[in-house]
Amino acid sequence: MNVSLNWLKQYVNLNQSPEELAELIGARLVEIEGITDIGLKYKDAVIARVISQEAIADTDHLSLVKIDDGGLKKIDRDENGFIQVVCGAPNVRADMMVVWLPPESIVPSSMNDKEPFVLSVREIKSIKSYGMLASSKELDLSEDHSGILSLSDDIKPGSLLKDVLELDDLVLDIENKSLTHRPDAFGVLGFARELAGITSQQFKSPDWFVNPVRIDNESSPSLIRVGIDNGELSSKYCAVTLTNADITKATPLKVQSMLQRVGVRPINAIVDVTNYVMLLTGQPLHAFDYDKVVALAGENPLITVRNAREGEELELLDSKKIKLNPEDIVISAGNQAIGLAGAMGAKNTAVDETTKTVILESATFNLYNLRSTQMRHGIFSEAITRFTKGQPAGLCYPALSYAVELMHQYTGSEVASAVAVADGNQTENPTIELSQDDVNRLLGTELSQSEIVETLTNVEWSVNATGDKLEVRAPFWRTDIKIKEDVIEEVGRLRGFDSIIPVLPIRTYEACMPSDFDKFRQIIRTSLAKMGSNEVVTYSFVHGDIFDKSSLPRDNAYRITNAISPDLQYYRQSLLPSLLNLVHPNIKSGFDEFALFEMNKVHSKDSGMSDEGVPVESYNLALVYSNKVSNSDDAFYHAKKTLDYLSEILNIELKFVSAVGDNEATLVAGPFENVRTGIIKLGNQIIGVIGEFNSKARDGFKLPYKTSGFEIDLSKLFDGWTMKPEYKPISKFPETDRDICFKVPATMNYSDLYDSLSNASMTNNIHVDIMPLSIYSQDGSQSKNITFRLTFASYEKTLNSEDTNQIVNKIISDVTSQTHAEVV
Repeated sequence: MNVSLNWLKQYVNLNQSPEELAELIGARLVEIEGITDIGLKYKDAVIARVISQEAIADTDHLSLVKIDDGGLKKIDRDENGFIQVVCGAPNVRADMMVVWLPPESIVPSSMNDKEPFVLSVREIKSIKSYGMLASSKELDLSEDHSGILSLSDDIKPGSLLKDVLELDDLVLDIENKSLTHRPDAFGVLGFARELAGITSQQFKSPDWFVNPVRIDNESSPSLIRVGIDNGELSSKYCAVTLTNADITKATPLKVQSMLQRVGVRPINAIVDVTNYVMLLTGQPLHAFDYDKVVALAGENPLITVRNAREGEELELLDSKKIKLNPEDIVISAGNQAIGLAGAMGAKNTAVDETTKTVILESATFNLYNLRSTQMRHGIFSEAITRFTKGQPAGLCYPALSYAVELMHQYTGSEVASAVAVADGNQTENPTIELSQDDVNRLLGTELSQSEIVETLTNVEWSVNATGDKLEVRAPFWRTDIKIKEDVIEEVGRLRGFDSIIPVLPIRTYEACMPSDFDKFRQIIRTSLAKMGSNEVVTYSFVHGDIFDKSSLPRDNAYRITNAISPDLQYYRQSLLPSLLNLVHPNIKSGFDEFALFEMNKVHSKDSGMSDEGVPVESYNLALVYSNKVSNSDDAFYHAKKTLDYLSEILNIELKFVSAVGDNEATLVAGPFENVRTGIIKLGNQIIGVIGEFNSKARDGFKLPYKTSGFEIDLSKLFDGWTMKPEYKPISKFPETDRDICFKVPATMNYSDLYDSLSNASMTNNIHVDIMPLSIYSQDGSQSKNITFRLTFASYEKTLNSEDTNQIVNKIISDVTSQTHAEVV
């Protein structure tokens, strides 16, 4: 964004040097990326009077022109003291006031070229020409190149153009991104108000801004109607019809110059007025051709703010054709879109040389919709840049009123009917209570109450002091002020955070003890790392495709309205898809076998909302194990072994239930293969899922066949953590092991047999470690064989064969009596 220093000086006194001002603005408002001296372009441009003009023989357009520069330049002159210039402009004539660029001066429009055009004394048709008479385009004042620039007759020859048009100006190049929450600062008035605040001056907005002139023509019939389909799309929409607008008239040269120097191209009086008022107030305006709107929607047309329809198309003013999205907001007349709200008007209602009656619009639109529109269609106009900062509804009418006044002044237009207004959802700025002590305690300052009041009232805030209490209300253009800390921040910023003397707080320094939940997570982190797992941290925002690959419904995830990237559209509802997305890249990097885990928050719609009206957060733990080089069927058991070890460390007893036929399991299974999936329970409560992944997930994420994992609700697991883990010493005596194969019915769950074996293995002073070896079943068989390896170690002595046999026989006896299994 570019801001003219001369324009700012119309509203605030600025006595600082450009460097001091840039430093002050950078410290208290926004970064200044550069300062351009516009006056350098025009240091040699002289106002001159044409004394005579004679056509040059044998040419169809050249004239010999004698000019009077008031004797300003030391240059060759004729016997009458005049300077001769050869000019090809069709509009040159005697007594015309023109801009003369003398020899050795640079044509302003070429100033930024690699090779600026430097004028010299040239001989044309054997006639010496001293410099040139310049057009508005050559002077970089507008795009008009139809002839040389004609100025007012009352200007004295020899005057400098930069003095006449106030071109001795500096333009500040503002870094936009740090003003995303400050729509008021995107206008000269708002920026000047901020400069007044940071230089300790009382700012007073122009009367037309705080007390706008009523522009209704109640005696005329209503020519248009306006409406808003959904109050969330627009907080206010105003429009007025103006007739007898002479588009052939140009705005004053000072206005055109001001637009040009801040980067806006002058076009015609109607468009120039809308741009001028937008740059001044920060409120974008748009003009429609009234007759074209009537042709589309009939007499007394209804202009509506609505969402675009699926598949609807629109041709914009720049002739670009776009396919609209239902999230786009459009302005429509009848059933036809006539503008992409906040971004650009449509070609079907564009103002052109035939326009006599215009509809002038001033409105606000939902900034979040417009941000997605901006990125979707690649439109980065001056208008949408301001709308995406959040324009206040209170600015619509003052900007419209002032624009109508200027339109009448520059085009001769007249108000043809009453102003049509539609209101959407609006909120008022709250009255905030705070005290002098609140301000000083938070900022670390010693400001008096009067200093605080003065700081805020300088920028036109409403402040009522009662005793040591302050009641503060921000003006309508500061929609970002909600709580007392916002007010305190403004006081500190306007007075300068760099002016606050840093003082260390007087308080005791005590280390913050980690919470029990933090200790719990650290135990898990350490335990999984000991098992060889690697912790990762992935983005909380994910693409919708990741849900599709994981068989998770998109409509259960929260979509991000103002996503920072098209690839980060949703807040994740599960950690597993993010981990699965990392498996293939790690395999490509040469890792054949690994395990990844993450502890983080997830949100899903089925978890509901909290008492504060925000989505409920769940803190989950997820792990994925992958092995590229093995095709065995034991992937499930690698994940389960990890979880068994973790439950042992935490001293929490987990149960595993088959997911087949479990309705609750279907809701949480996601990417898992049902027949290879188990439901994890703590007591009677489901806390997660463990298993191998289905073919859709394997294909979508390019997973090896041997990939498994689990995801559990860490908060629920923490609730079951009633004891701290106890240290169990390793036996100092040798271990011995035995393999046992049980033949059981095909319908028996592995977990039932494992639990029975685990209970039977609880022997005093003997540590028994159980590891599954295989599950074998022939097709169609009514039974299956499950083999375990039992490892024994005594804490008292070395076990011999007889000791081991007694232990094994007892275990077999207990298991077979409980489960009716057979040993084979």
